[in-house]
Amino acid sequence: MKEKISALHKEFMNVRFNGSLTPSSSPSLGPSPSPSRPPSPSHGYEFITANASETEIEEERTEIIEERSNLTIDDVILQLKYGNDEEFNFALLWFNESIRQGLITNEWINEGGIVLILVNRLSSCKPNNRLIILRILQKLASENSENKEKMADAASLSALVKSLTRDTEERREAVGLLLDLSDLQAVWRRLGRIQGCIVMLVTMLNGDDPIASSNAGKLLNALSSNTQNALHMAEAGYFKPLVHYLKEGSDMSKILMATALSRMEVTDQSRASLGEDGAVEPLVKMFNAGKLEAKLSALNALQNLSNLSENVQRLINSGIVVSLLQLLFSVTSVLMTLREPASAILARIAQSESILVNQDVAQQMLSLLNLSSPIIQCHLLQALNSIAGHRNASEVRSKMKENGVIHLLLPFLTESNMKIRTGALNLLYTLSQHLPEELTEQLGESHLNTIVNIILSSPLETDKAAAVGILSNIPISNKKATEVLKKSNLLPILISMMNSSPSMISNSLAEGVAGVLIRFTVPSDKKLQLLAAQNEAIPLLVKLLSCGSLVAKCRAAAALAQLSQNSVSLRKSKKKSWFCVPPSATAFCDVHDGYCIVNNTFCLVKAGAIPPLIQILEGKEREADEAVLNALATLLQDEIWENGSDYIAKNAGVEAIIKIMETASVKAQEKALWILERVFGVEELRVKYGESAQVVLIDLAQKGDPRLKSTTAKLLAQLELLQFQSSYF
Repeated sequence: MKEKISALHKEFMNVRFNGSLTPSSSPSLGPSPSPSRPPSPSHGYEFITANASETEIEEERTEIIEERSNLTIDDVILQLKYGNDEEFNFALLWFNESIRQGLITNEWINEGGIVLILVNRLSSCKPNNRLIILRILQKLASENSENKEKMADAASLSALVKSLTRDTEERREAVGLLLDLSDLQAVWRRLGRIQGCIVMLVTMLNGDDPIASSNAGKLLNALSSNTQNALHMAEAGYFKPLVHYLKEGSDMSKILMATALSRMEVTDQSRASLGEDGAVEPLVKMFNAGKLEAKLSALNALQNLSNLSENVQRLINSGIVVSLLQLLFSVTSVLMTLREPASAILARIAQSESILVNQDVAQQMLSLLNLSSPIIQCHLLQALNSIAGHRNASEVRSKMKENGVIHLLLPFLTESNMKIRTGALNLLYTLSQHLPEELTEQLGESHLNTIVNIILSSPLETDKAAAVGILSNIPISNKKATEVLKKSNLLPILISMMNSSPSMISNSLAEGVAGVLIRFTVPSDKKLQLLAAQNEAIPLLVKLLSCGSLVAKCRAAAALAQLSQNSVSLRKSKKKSWFCVPPSATAFCDVHDGYCIVNNTFCLVKAGAIPPLIQILEGKEREADEAVLNALATLLQDEIWENGSDYIAKNAGVEAIIKIMETASVKAQEKALWILERVFGVEELRVKYGESAQVVLIDLAQKGDPRLKSTTAKLLAQLELLQFQSSYF
């Protein structure tokens, strides 16, 4: 390296000058009568900086300056202005070293227009030179206020801002220089207007470079004294200045910030930042204490923030719910414009269970329903639906029942405004899950027909799902409702809807349809069961066992179990005297020991329901086990239990039943024990599966629910692992 530096040193020594520039015996910093271009070395300074040590570079810089001290000011200025990369590099090095040695005066800098020259070269020179320029400018700015003002014009600031987009080191130097310039008020205003400046500063603030981040934060803080800059920062995702104005700004500044926030398209992450920075509390204060314009801008801003659950909790903690309700009850004309955003915020707040601390809020909303505009009615219905659906809202629902909520909502089912009707349907569905008796009392024939018509005609699947859900929650004991629904042709409507576009059916709609089919398959009414079967309900139920949600599977299994209870009595004997035409051999059912046709005998075997039922048991979720076991148990009725046991075993059902015994609910365990008792009545099956069952049964006898103790002991005795006279009985 020393050899390379020495060679470069000799090249500088031997260089020849052109034109009128002649070597002089002493340095000349004065103007030259006929300036010419100083030569440049054939190797750029960048080669040195890339390979030499700092000490060697420093020594060489000094030697170069000493040996080229015959350059004039005009020579340097020309090369700084017009020189190519190598020439500019050499002149910049000369100028930098001269500044370091204190050889350059402010007068020289001013006369030569050096500041503007350097700023103008920023956009065209190489990265290493840009770093040198930025450091020179920072030194010049720190030493002389006139130099600083020369860098504060819009063009110069724009050139400096471009450096914020470049590599790490250049960004760090640029933001440091801009921070030095920020004590000039003109800079605050101009920087905010330069496209991309504030965005880049916010990016640097959030970046990994601690020095650049700190300086960017300080610069943003300085720029935020201008309200427009604070708004630009908020748009870039930096909200602290905006929140500061909301807390401590003038009334007009607060309104400006709140209005901007209400119109801003923000992400949930931005909403979270605003909430954490403390935006909610001053906005609530503006709403409570401000004049009309302040109230409106604050409410609209809060509406934007309330899309995030964390901010909803902050709103509840602020006590705003009472103020919002008071506003909705107000009849003052000037406050009417505030009611819509107030109701929208209430709808968002109601999604949090914390709203239940305001015990009378639901009753107050109900009393407002018929006194409000359509938009407010929609928001109130949404809020009431959220409140009624909360797990701990039983007291609230009871009070709603006392206030005649079902009677109040039913007229909305014929509302021409689709959004209002949807809101009422959703609320009725939620209430129907908790208040089925109230629903039975209030739903007349006309209301039931209206609900069926919604299922038939609504373009919204959510409306169909809510309407079907309401019907599925009407108690099965309500025979009058069943008769009305039968006459309204509900069954073909539902099954046609489910079969028309099965891939588009939502889980909630499928669950509701399966629930309605439980009503039409009650074992006590074979004619009703036949109606369901003739409308192709059984294939649909079997399909839901495989592709429905867990709730749909559970309900489908329950409906199939009800149908299968009557299969034994409906089967056709093997005797030919039963038939005018001999039945197909494929119609014979080994389980029912007779001829089964699905639509006539509701046979689960011929319907292909047993494999998907057992697959549910083999799954990881246990909520549908009891319904599935009830369906399988119908194959083990007294007359057919041996055939049914063989068929369940053939389809791997015994292993599945034994496997779920450890984790199933008590009711499911009880049904599983009953099934195993029947299965192990077949000697072959007892030998085949007894050993795998005994471990589970012993554990169940020792640690299981006391209600299962007797049945478990009987099974163990059946497996000859426990004597019948044991105390377990």
